[in-house]
Amino acid sequence: MIMVLTPRQKQELENAIADYLESNGYIGAFEAFKKDANLQNDLEKNNSGILEKKWISVARLSKKVNELEDKCRELEKEYVIGAPLRDKRSPTEWIPRPPERVSMDGHTAPITKVLFHPIYLCVVSASEDGTIKSWDYETGSYERTLKGHTNAVQDIAFSPNGKLMASCSADLSVKLWDFQVYVCIKTLYGHDHNVSSVTFVPSGDYVLSCSRDKSIKMWEVSTGYCIRTFVGHREWVKMVRVNVDGSLMATCSKDHVRLIRSIERELNSVYFNKQTIIIWNLINANQHTKNSSDIIKTMLREHDHTVECIAWAPNSANKPISEAFEEKKKELQGPYLVSGSRDNTLKLWDIGTGLCLFTFIGHDSWVRDICWHPAGKYFLSASDDKTIRVWDVLNKRLTKTLESHKHFCTCIDFHQRAPYVASGSVDLSVKIWECR
Repeated sequence: MIMVLTPRQKQELENAIADYLESNGYIGAFEAFKKDANLQNDLEKNNSGILEKKWISVARLSKKVNELEDKCRELEKEYVIGAPLRDKRSPTEWIPRPPERVSMDGHTAPITKVLFHPIYLCVVSASEDGTIKSWDYETGSYERTLKGHTNAVQDIAFSPNGKLMASCSADLSVKLWDFQVYVCIKTLYGHDHNVSSVTFVPSGDYVLSCSRDKSIKMWEVSTGYCIRTFVGHREWVKMVRVNVDGSLMATCSKDHVRLIRSIERELNSVYFNKQTIIIWNLINANQHTKNSSDIIKTMLREHDHTVECIAWAPNSANKPISEAFEEKKKELQGPYLVSGSRDNTLKLWDIGTGLCLFTFIGHDSWVRDICWHPAGKYFLSASDDKTIRVWDVLNKRLTKTLESHKHFCTCIDFHQRAPYVASGSVDLSVKIWECR
Protein backbone atom coordinates (compact mmCIF):
# COMPACT_ATOMS: atom_id res chain seq x y z
CA MET A 1 0.00 0.00 0.00
CA ILE A 2 1.40 3.39 -1.05
CA MET A 3 1.31 6.04 1.70
CA VAL A 4 0.60 9.58 0.45
CA LEU A 5 1.48 12.60 2.59
CA THR A 6 -0.75 15.64 2.68
CA PRO A 7 0.86 18.91 1.48
CA ARG A 8 1.25 20.05 5.10
CA GLN A 9 2.86 16.76 6.19
CA LYS A 10 5.19 16.93 3.18
CA GLN A 11 6.26 20.47 4.11
CA GLU A 12 6.87 19.50 7.76
CA LEU A 13 8.96 16.50 6.71
CA GLU A 14 11.08 18.58 4.31
CA ASN A 15 11.64 21.25 6.98
CA ALA A 16 12.64 18.56 9.50
CA ILE A 17 15.12 16.98 7.06
CA ALA A 18 16.62 20.39 6.28
CA ASP A 19 16.93 21.19 9.99
CA TYR A 20 18.66 17.85 10.64
CA LEU A 21 21.17 18.38 7.79
CA GLU A 22 21.99 21.92 8.91
CA SER A 23 22.20 21.08 12.63
CA ASN A 24 24.61 18.19 12.03
CA GLY A 25 26.96 20.09 9.71
CA TYR A 26 25.94 18.62 6.36
CA ILE A 27 26.03 22.09 4.78
CA GLY A 28 26.52 20.97 1.16
CA ALA A 29 23.67 18.50 1.39
CA PHE A 30 21.58 21.09 3.23
CA GLU A 31 22.01 23.73 0.51
CA ALA A 32 21.31 21.22 -2.27
CA PHE A 33 18.23 19.85 -0.53
CA LYS A 34 16.94 23.34 0.27
CA LYS A 35 17.28 24.32 -3.38
CA ASP A 36 15.65 21.16 -4.75
CA ALA A 37 12.78 21.34 -2.26
CA ASN A 38 12.27 25.07 -2.84
CA LEU A 39 12.48 25.80 0.89
CA GLN A 40 12.46 29.30 2.31
CA ASN A 41 15.69 30.79 3.59
CA ASP A 42 14.48 30.94 7.20
CA LEU A 43 13.28 27.58 8.51
CA GLU A 44 10.67 27.51 11.25
CA LYS A 45 12.28 27.27 14.71
CA ASN A 46 9.67 24.82 15.96
CA ASN A 47 11.10 22.23 13.54
CA SER A 48 14.36 22.09 15.53
CA GLY A 49 15.21 18.48 16.44
CA ILE A 50 11.85 17.20 15.26
CA LEU A 51 13.31 14.45 13.04
CA GLU A 52 15.24 12.90 15.96
CA LYS A 53 12.16 13.15 18.20
CA LYS A 54 9.98 11.42 15.63
CA TRP A 55 12.61 8.72 15.11
CA ILE A 56 12.81 8.02 18.87
CA SER A 57 9.01 7.96 19.11
CA VAL A 58 8.80 5.43 16.29
CA ALA A 59 11.42 3.24 17.99
CA ARG A 60 9.50 3.33 21.29
CA LEU A 61 6.21 2.53 19.56
CA SER A 62 7.84 -0.32 17.67
CA LYS A 63 9.15 -1.79 20.94
CA LYS A 64 5.71 -1.49 22.52
CA VAL A 65 4.09 -3.15 19.51
CA ASN A 66 6.55 -6.05 19.77
CA GLU A 67 5.76 -6.48 23.48
CA LEU A 68 2.01 -6.48 22.79
CA GLU A 69 2.45 -8.96 19.95
CA ASP A 70 4.38 -11.27 22.30
CA LYS A 71 1.56 -11.09 24.84
CA CYS A 72 -1.02 -11.78 22.12
CA ARG A 73 0.93 -14.83 20.99
CA GLU A 74 1.02 -16.08 24.58
CA LEU A 75 -2.74 -15.67 24.93
CA GLU A 76 -3.35 -17.32 21.55
CA LYS A 77 -1.15 -20.23 22.61
CA GLU A 78 -3.22 -20.70 25.76
CA TYR A 79 -6.39 -20.62 23.67
CA VAL A 80 -5.09 -23.14 21.13
CA ILE A 81 -4.01 -25.67 23.77
CA GLY A 82 -7.44 -25.41 25.30
CA ALA A 83 -6.77 -23.57 28.55
CA PRO A 84 -10.23 -23.24 30.10
CA LEU A 85 -11.73 -19.89 30.92
CA ARG A 86 -11.50 -18.77 34.53
CA ASP A 87 -15.24 -19.08 35.14
CA LYS A 88 -15.16 -22.69 33.87
CA ARG A 89 -12.22 -23.75 36.05
CA SER A 90 -12.29 -24.46 39.75
CA PRO A 91 -10.44 -21.90 41.93
CA THR A 92 -8.18 -24.76 43.01
CA GLU A 93 -6.90 -24.80 39.41
CA TRP A 94 -6.35 -21.05 38.99
CA ILE A 95 -2.72 -20.15 38.29
CA PRO A 96 -1.05 -16.83 37.37
CA ARG A 97 -1.24 -15.90 33.70
CA PRO A 98 0.24 -13.05 31.64
CA PRO A 99 0.19 -10.17 31.30
CA GLU A 100 0.74 -8.76 34.78
CA ARG A 101 -2.25 -6.94 36.29
CA VAL A 102 -0.13 -4.05 37.63
CA SER A 103 3.56 -3.18 37.90
CA MET A 104 4.71 -0.97 40.77
CA ASP A 105 7.92 1.05 40.80
CA GLY A 106 9.39 3.12 43.61
CA HIS A 107 12.32 1.25 45.13
CA THR A 108 15.82 2.35 44.19
CA ALA A 109 17.52 -1.03 44.69
CA PRO A 110 16.61 -4.69 44.07
CA ILE A 111 13.48 -6.11 45.69
CA THR A 112 14.27 -8.82 48.27
CA LYS A 113 10.79 -9.83 49.48
CA VAL A 114 7.12 -9.41 48.57
CA LEU A 115 4.36 -10.40 50.98
CA PHE A 116 0.58 -10.03 50.98
CA HIS A 117 -0.93 -8.77 54.23
CA PRO A 118 -3.18 -11.44 55.80
CA ILE A 119 -6.03 -8.95 56.38
CA TYR A 120 -5.54 -5.64 54.53
CA LEU A 121 -5.77 -5.17 50.75
CA CYS A 122 -2.07 -4.46 50.42
CA VAL A 123 1.17 -6.10 49.41
CA VAL A 124 4.42 -5.15 51.14
CA SER A 125 7.85 -5.11 49.51
CA ALA A 126 11.32 -5.05 51.07
CA SER A 127 14.38 -3.80 49.25
CA GLU A 128 18.13 -3.46 49.33
CA ASP A 129 17.50 0.31 49.48
CA GLY A 130 16.77 -0.19 53.21
CA THR A 131 13.05 0.56 53.00
CA ILE A 132 9.76 -1.33 53.18
CA LYS A 133 6.89 -0.12 51.00
CA SER A 134 3.17 -0.84 51.13
CA TRP A 135 1.06 -0.93 47.94
CA ASP A 136 -2.61 -1.39 47.07
CA TYR A 137 -2.39 -4.63 45.10
CA GLU A 138 -5.67 -4.04 43.23
CA THR A 139 -4.84 -0.59 41.85
CA GLY A 140 -1.05 -0.66 42.08
CA SER A 141 -1.05 2.63 43.98
CA TYR A 142 1.71 3.41 46.49
CA GLU A 143 0.56 3.73 50.12
CA ARG A 144 3.48 4.19 52.52
CA THR A 145 7.21 3.75 53.12
CA LEU A 146 8.58 2.37 56.39
CA LYS A 147 12.09 3.52 57.21
CA GLY A 148 14.33 2.44 60.06
CA HIS A 149 16.88 -0.03 58.79
CA THR A 150 20.27 1.35 57.79
CA ASN A 151 21.11 -1.36 55.27
CA ALA A 152 19.36 -3.79 52.91
CA VAL A 153 16.10 -5.27 54.23
CA GLN A 154 16.36 -9.01 53.58
CA ASP A 155 13.02 -10.45 54.70
CA ILE A 156 9.66 -9.55 56.24
CA ALA A 157 6.92 -11.56 57.95
CA PHE A 158 3.48 -10.84 59.41
CA SER A 159 2.09 -12.17 62.66
CA PRO A 160 -0.96 -14.43 62.19
CA ASN A 161 -3.40 -11.61 63.05
CA GLY A 162 -1.57 -9.12 60.82
CA LYS A 163 -1.06 -6.57 63.59
CA LEU A 164 2.71 -6.97 63.77
CA MET A 165 5.35 -7.16 61.06
CA ALA A 166 8.90 -8.40 61.57
CA SER A 167 11.77 -7.33 59.32
CA CYS A 168 15.45 -8.24 59.23
CA SER A 169 18.38 -6.52 57.65
CA ALA A 170 22.04 -6.51 56.73
CA ASP A 171 22.36 -3.88 59.50
CA LEU A 172 22.41 -6.91 61.92
CA SER A 173 18.99 -6.12 63.42
CA VAL A 174 15.48 -7.54 63.55
CA LYS A 175 12.69 -4.99 63.90
CA LEU A 176 9.10 -5.42 65.08
CA TRP A 177 6.55 -2.98 63.62
CA ASP A 178 3.01 -2.14 64.68
CA PHE A 179 1.54 -2.35 61.18
CA GLN A 180 -1.68 -0.66 62.26
CA VAL A 181 0.15 2.62 62.84
CA TYR A 182 3.34 1.86 60.82
CA VAL A 183 5.66 2.37 63.81
CA CYS A 184 8.73 0.36 64.85
CA ILE A 185 8.08 -0.81 68.43
CA LYS A 186 11.18 -2.95 69.06
CA THR A 187 14.65 -3.43 67.58
CA LEU A 188 16.28 -6.75 68.39
CA TYR A 189 20.07 -7.06 68.41
CA GLY A 190 22.10 -10.22 68.86
CA HIS A 191 23.27 -11.44 65.48
CA ASP A 192 26.88 -10.77 64.50
CA HIS A 193 26.34 -10.62 60.73
CA ASN A 194 23.75 -10.04 58.02
CA VAL A 195 20.30 -11.24 59.19
CA SER A 196 18.90 -13.05 56.17
CA SER A 197 15.46 -14.32 57.16
CA VAL A 198 12.71 -13.89 59.74
CA THR A 199 9.40 -15.60 60.51
CA PHE A 200 6.72 -15.81 63.22
CA VAL A 201 5.69 -19.08 64.86
CA PRO A 202 1.95 -19.79 64.38
CA SER A 203 1.06 -18.70 67.92
CA GLY A 204 2.55 -15.26 67.23
CA ASP A 205 4.44 -15.32 70.55
CA TYR A 206 7.90 -15.85 69.06
CA VAL A 207 9.95 -14.70 66.10
CA LEU A 208 12.75 -16.75 64.55
CA SER A 209 15.66 -15.24 62.64
CA CYS A 210 18.70 -16.65 60.88
CA SER A 211 21.94 -15.03 59.88
CA ARG A 212 25.22 -15.16 58.03
CA ASP A 213 26.75 -15.64 61.50
CA LYS A 214 25.57 -19.31 61.07
CA SER A 215 23.02 -19.14 63.91
CA ILE A 216 19.24 -19.18 64.30
CA LYS A 217 17.70 -17.18 67.16
CA MET A 218 14.30 -17.35 68.85
CA TRP A 219 12.95 -14.04 70.17
CA GLU A 220 10.08 -13.48 72.57
CA VAL A 221 7.75 -10.91 71.00
CA SER A 222 6.43 -9.47 74.27
CA THR A 223 9.87 -8.69 75.73
CA GLY A 224 12.18 -8.62 72.71
CA TYR A 225 14.56 -11.01 74.48
CA CYS A 226 16.47 -13.75 72.66
CA ILE A 227 15.47 -16.92 74.53
CA ARG A 228 17.32 -19.52 72.44
CA THR A 229 20.17 -19.68 69.93
CA PHE A 230 20.42 -22.70 67.61
CA VAL A 231 23.93 -23.46 66.39
CA GLY A 232 24.81 -26.22 63.94
CA HIS A 233 25.13 -24.83 60.44
CA ARG A 234 28.67 -24.41 59.19
CA GLU A 235 27.86 -21.68 56.68
CA TRP A 236 25.52 -18.74 56.08
CA VAL A 237 21.93 -19.66 57.06
CA LYS A 238 19.78 -18.34 54.21
CA MET A 239 16.18 -18.91 55.30
CA VAL A 240 14.08 -20.04 58.26
CA ARG A 241 10.47 -21.23 58.03
CA VAL A 242 8.05 -22.86 60.51
CA ASN A 243 5.45 -25.46 59.57
CA VAL A 244 1.69 -25.03 59.98
CA ASP A 245 1.35 -26.40 63.53
CA GLY A 246 4.58 -24.84 64.81
CA SER A 247 6.22 -28.16 65.66
CA LEU A 248 8.93 -28.00 63.01
CA MET A 249 11.43 -25.37 61.98
CA ALA A 250 13.33 -25.67 58.70
CA THR A 251 16.49 -23.74 57.92
CA CYS A 252 18.54 -23.81 54.74
CA SER A 253 22.14 -22.87 54.24
CA LYS A 254 25.16 -22.87 52.01
CA ASP A 255 25.88 -26.18 53.74
CA HIS A 256 22.43 -27.61 54.58
CA VAL A 257 18.69 -27.55 54.66
CA ARG A 258 17.96 -28.23 58.29
CA LEU A 259 14.84 -29.34 59.98
CA ILE A 260 14.24 -28.80 63.67
CA ARG A 261 11.41 -30.71 65.24
CA SER A 262 9.50 -29.27 68.16
CA ILE A 263 10.20 -25.60 68.62
CA GLU A 264 7.80 -25.16 71.52
CA ARG A 265 7.62 -28.61 73.12
CA GLU A 266 9.68 -31.75 73.75
CA LEU A 267 9.88 -33.98 70.65
CA ASN A 268 12.49 -35.50 68.45
CA SER A 269 13.23 -33.94 65.11
CA VAL A 270 14.29 -34.32 61.48
CA TYR A 271 16.63 -32.55 59.21
CA PHE A 272 18.26 -32.83 55.68
CA ASN A 273 21.58 -32.14 53.76
CA LYS A 274 24.20 -32.42 50.71
CA GLN A 275 23.33 -29.12 50.97
CA THR A 276 20.91 -30.76 53.44
CA ILE A 277 18.20 -31.47 56.06
CA ILE A 278 18.93 -32.57 59.66
CA ILE A 279 17.29 -34.24 62.65
CA TRP A 280 17.67 -32.57 66.01
CA ASN A 281 16.72 -33.61 69.55
CA LEU A 282 15.30 -30.46 71.13
CA ILE A 283 14.63 -30.85 74.84
CA ASN A 284 13.61 -27.36 75.95
CA ALA A 285 13.40 -24.90 73.09
CA ASN A 286 12.99 -21.96 75.45
CA GLN A 287 16.45 -22.52 76.97
CA HIS A 288 19.27 -20.40 75.55
CA THR A 289 21.97 -22.81 74.32
CA LYS A 290 25.07 -21.76 72.43
CA ASN A 291 26.07 -25.26 71.31
CA SER A 292 23.37 -27.25 69.54
CA SER A 293 25.68 -29.65 67.69
CA ASP A 294 25.14 -32.37 70.31
CA ILE A 295 21.42 -32.55 69.49
CA ILE A 296 21.90 -33.12 65.75
CA LYS A 297 21.05 -36.74 64.96
CA THR A 298 21.12 -37.17 61.16
CA MET A 299 22.07 -35.53 57.85
CA LEU A 300 20.78 -36.56 54.43
CA ARG A 301 22.41 -34.97 51.38
CA GLU A 302 20.68 -34.19 48.08
CA HIS A 303 21.18 -30.68 46.60
CA ASP A 304 24.47 -30.05 44.79
CA HIS A 305 24.73 -26.33 45.61
CA THR A 306 23.59 -23.73 48.16
CA VAL A 307 19.96 -24.12 49.22
CA GLU A 308 18.41 -20.67 48.81
CA CYS A 309 14.79 -21.20 49.84
CA ILE A 310 12.30 -23.54 51.50
CA ALA A 311 8.51 -23.65 51.80
CA TRP A 312 6.32 -25.91 53.91
CA ALA A 313 3.44 -27.55 52.08
CA PRO A 314 -0.01 -26.56 53.40
CA ASN A 315 -2.29 -29.30 54.73
CA SER A 316 -4.23 -29.05 51.46
CA ALA A 317 -1.20 -30.53 49.67
CA ASN A 318 -1.36 -33.83 51.56
CA LYS A 319 -3.96 -35.35 49.22
CA PRO A 320 -2.26 -34.36 45.90
CA ILE A 321 1.10 -35.60 47.21
CA SER A 322 -0.43 -38.86 48.42
CA GLU A 323 -2.05 -39.41 45.00
CA ALA A 324 1.13 -38.45 43.14
CA PHE A 325 3.14 -41.07 45.01
CA GLU A 326 0.52 -43.81 45.18
CA GLU A 327 3.20 -46.51 45.11
CA LYS A 328 4.73 -45.04 48.30
CA LYS A 329 1.43 -44.14 49.95
CA LYS A 330 1.88 -46.52 52.90
CA GLU A 331 5.36 -45.15 53.57
CA LEU A 332 4.48 -41.44 53.47
CA GLN A 333 4.30 -39.73 56.84
CA GLY A 334 4.48 -36.00 56.15
CA PRO A 335 4.65 -33.12 56.67
CA TYR A 336 6.16 -32.03 53.36
CA LEU A 337 8.69 -29.40 52.36
CA VAL A 338 9.95 -28.00 49.05
CA SER A 339 13.50 -26.66 48.75
CA GLY A 340 15.07 -24.59 45.97
CA SER A 341 18.77 -24.38 45.20
CA ARG A 342 21.53 -22.79 43.18
CA ASP A 343 21.74 -26.15 41.40
CA ASN A 344 18.60 -24.92 39.52
CA THR A 345 16.38 -27.67 40.96
CA LEU A 346 13.53 -27.96 43.44
CA LYS A 347 13.07 -30.98 45.69
CA LEU A 348 9.97 -32.26 47.45
CA TRP A 349 10.69 -33.90 50.80
CA ASP A 350 8.72 -36.17 53.11
CA ILE A 351 9.97 -35.01 56.48
CA GLY A 352 8.53 -37.98 58.39
CA THR A 353 10.72 -40.44 56.50
CA GLY A 354 13.50 -38.07 55.49
CA LEU A 355 13.11 -39.04 51.83
CA CYS A 356 13.36 -36.83 48.76
CA LEU A 357 10.19 -37.78 46.88
CA PHE A 358 10.88 -35.97 43.61
CA THR A 359 13.23 -33.49 41.95
CA PHE A 360 11.63 -30.82 39.74
CA ILE A 361 13.89 -29.71 36.88
CA GLY A 362 13.26 -26.78 34.52
CA HIS A 363 14.90 -23.57 35.71
CA ASP A 364 17.97 -22.30 33.88
CA SER A 365 19.48 -20.53 36.89
CA TRP A 366 19.31 -20.25 40.69
CA VAL A 367 15.96 -20.79 42.39
CA ARG A 368 15.44 -17.79 44.67
CA ASP A 369 12.00 -18.24 46.28
CA ILE A 370 9.06 -20.65 46.56
CA CYS A 371 5.40 -20.33 47.51
CA TRP A 372 2.52 -22.80 47.56
CA HIS A 373 -0.87 -22.47 45.89
CA PRO A 374 -3.42 -22.37 48.76
CA ALA A 375 -5.19 -25.41 47.28
CA GLY A 376 -1.99 -27.46 47.52
CA LYS A 377 -1.88 -28.92 44.01
CA TYR A 378 0.72 -26.44 42.74
CA PHE A 379 3.72 -24.57 44.02
CA LEU A 380 5.46 -21.62 42.33
CA SER A 381 9.14 -20.75 42.08
CA ALA A 382 11.04 -17.55 41.26
CA SER A 383 14.44 -17.71 39.63
CA ASP A 384 17.44 -15.79 38.36
CA ASP A 385 16.40 -16.97 34.88
CA LYS A 386 13.81 -14.11 35.12
CA THR A 387 10.86 -16.49 35.20
CA ILE A 388 8.10 -17.64 37.50
CA ARG A 389 7.34 -21.34 37.07
CA VAL A 390 4.23 -23.20 38.17
CA TRP A 391 4.76 -26.85 39.17
CA ASP A 392 2.01 -29.47 39.30
CA VAL A 393 2.65 -31.73 42.30
CA LEU A 394 -0.05 -34.26 41.39
CA ASN A 395 1.36 -34.87 37.90
CA LYS A 396 4.99 -34.11 38.86
CA ARG A 397 5.57 -31.70 35.99
CA LEU A 398 6.08 -28.08 34.98
CA THR A 399 2.68 -26.55 34.16
CA LYS A 400 3.49 -22.98 33.15
CA THR A 401 6.40 -20.58 32.68
CA LEU A 402 5.90 -16.82 32.98
CA GLU A 403 8.54 -14.49 31.57
CA SER A 404 8.03 -12.27 34.57
CA HIS A 405 10.78 -9.64 34.80
CA LYS A 406 13.60 -8.00 32.85
CA HIS A 407 16.13 -9.07 35.47
CA PHE A 408 16.46 -11.76 38.16
CA CYS A 409 13.13 -12.64 39.78
CA THR A 410 14.01 -12.69 43.48
CA CYS A 411 10.79 -13.26 45.41
CA ILE A 412 7.20 -14.42 45.11
CA ASP A 413 4.04 -14.74 47.22
CA PHE A 414 0.57 -16.24 46.68
CA HIS A 415 -2.42 -14.52 48.31
CA GLN A 416 -4.19 -16.95 50.61
CA ARG A 417 -7.74 -15.82 49.72
CA ALA A 418 -7.67 -13.66 46.57
CA PRO A 419 -6.53 -14.89 43.11
CA TYR A 420 -3.29 -12.91 43.00
CA VAL A 421 0.44 -13.62 42.95
CA ALA A 422 3.09 -10.97 43.70
CA SER A 423 6.66 -11.01 42.43
CA GLY A 424 9.73 -8.82 42.93
CA SER A 425 12.92 -8.41 40.96
CA VAL A 426 16.37 -6.94 40.62
CA ASP A 427 14.75 -4.72 37.94
CA LEU A 428 13.28 -2.73 40.93
CA SER A 429 9.66 -3.58 40.08
CA VAL A 430 6.91 -5.33 42.03
CA LYS A 431 4.29 -7.05 39.87
CA ILE A 432 0.84 -8.44 40.56
CA TRP A 433 -0.37 -11.39 38.49
CA GLU A 434 -4.01 -12.41 38.32
CA CYS A 435 -4.82 -16.11 38.54
CA ARG A 436 -7.42 -17.59 36.23
